[in-house]
Amino acid sequence: MSKNEEILQVLREIKALLEPKSTSSPPPPKGLWNEFLDFISKYKVMGMAVAFILGLYLGALVQALVNDLVMPIITLATPGVEWELYMVGPFRVGHFIGTLITFLLVAFVVFLIVKMTRKLGIE
Repeated sequence: MSKNEEILQVLREIKALLEPKSTSSPPPPKGLWNEFLDFISKYKVMGMAVAFILGLYLGALVQALVNDLVMPIITLATPGVEWELYMVGPFRVGHFIGTLITFLLVAFVVFLIVKMTRKLGIE
């Protein structure tokens, strides 16, 4: 075998390695019920539903924390000022600030939960 033929052979082998392999996906399940079960397992719908429901209740819990614990502290820190009723023209600035505090606390709690689950090795 000449040097050129050897190089050509190596290049063919490299080309064969770089070409995409044909991966045939399994055939779709037959029947509506089987397709539905495949959909549920493939897209992890139950996990998403559980996460959604827990997210709703986590939001309600954090909102209760803000409304029942944090905002009364702010009210004590600013006696005689009804900050939730504070308005600038037609804009309810006080209500917005309360909602912003709620959002920041919810985001912080979600951050802590994600951080703890990652530490535990849960994705």
